[in-house]
Formats: sequence, C-alpha cells, structure tokens
Amino acid sequence: MFLRDKDKPMISKLLMFLSVLSVVFAIAGAVGTDFYLASTQWLLIAGVLAAWGVYLLLEAEYRS
Repeated sequence: MFLRDKDKPMISKLLMFLSVLSVVFAIAGAVGTDFYLASTQWLLIAGVLAAWGVYLLLEAEYRS
C-alpha cells in the first residue's frame, strides 16, 4: 500500500490518536479491567503506533 504525501499527516494523526487510546487501555488494565491484552502489551502497542506516527509526519514534511 502506497500513501500519497498529502494523506500522511492525516494518517499520522490517526496513529497518534490510537496511541493515546492504547495508553488509556493500559491505564484501565492497571486499575483492574484488562481489554483483551495486558497493560504492558498495550504500552508496547502505543509506543509502536507513536513511532510510526512520528515517522510518517516527518516523512511528509521532508518530501513537501
């Protein structure tokens, strides 16, 4: 799948939103209600999503 440069900032924002949502799931899991994964796994997913979001945003800014 190839992304157009003008679509990358929008997808980057989506990835960052999903990263924040993953942190919220991790906090909820730490309190006592796990959502499909353990809290540490949600934090790992949040880190990966945030890294890809920053990468896409920097790549879009570099190419424009």
